Amino acid sequence: MSDVGRLLIFAGIVLVVVGVVVSVLGSALPLGRLPGDLNFGRGNTRVSIPIATSIVLSIILTILANIFFRLFGR
Repeated sequence: MSDVGRLLIFAGIVLVVVGVVVSVLGSALPLGRLPGDLNFGRGNTRVSIPIATSIVLSIILTILANIFFRLFGR
């Protein structure tokens, strides 16, 4: 049961940190507007394909998951 508690504490800390970063740097972060993101629009229709943003977020989440499993792994 202590492992579940540690997991919840870690997840809470990560959510708080992400929330603070997004609220403070929300407009300064170029996520969704990186050079590899595709945006198309015509009239009232917009299509956004965030390829580069997805890759960046994947790398960040992989690093965080590796840190988590090194700290709390079996």
